[in-house]
Amino acid sequence: MAQLYFRYGAMGSSKTANALMVNYNYHERGKNSIILKPGLENRDGATIIRSRIGLQAECMLVEDFFDEYRRKHKMIEKYDAIIVDEAQFLTAEQVDMLSDIVDFDKVPVICYGLRTDFQEKFFPGSARLMEIADKIEEVKTVCWCGRKATCNARIYNGKIVRDGEQVFMGGNESYIALCRKHFKKGKLTI
Repeated sequence: MAQLYFRYGAMGSSKTANALMVNYNYHERGKNSIILKPGLENRDGATIIRSRIGLQAECMLVEDFFDEYRRKHKMIEKYDAIIVDEAQFLTAEQVDMLSDIVDFDKVPVICYGLRTDFQEKFFPGSARLMEIADKIEEVKTVCWCGRKATCNARIYNGKIVRDGEQVFMGGNESYIALCRKHFKKGKLTI
């Protein structure tokens, strides 16, 4: 039975590596999966997904996938799974369309992304996934203190940034995963 999955985690929790491994596993078993990402996420190029540990793969933009899906609905039959990275950047409407693919086309959709931003607010895609996903699973990582990290602290010049636009593309130079206590205290290290 096809289901809509949301696998979320803080920055650096290996979400992208997991997405790439799931995609690889489908292909290794002779299945046809596709990996997607929103066009907004272009740090590694428009159609590349790259993890922090160096795994990477070609992908298709979510927007292009939906354009093709609307034109050629039958194209969905060739997929055994759809994997979406950076799902926090999806719109609520895109999440609903993915749920239609699960419900009506019977293709599982596995979404990976952040649950909240640097101010602990939901992203639109994450909020909708939390509302309607069949399975919600946390991909865990740890704070520098050893506790579970749940917060995505935006950093600049060695300090936590508390204000700004919700979307700011960056990696380890701009974000660090912290436990809630150290996020509140603004403490980045021992």
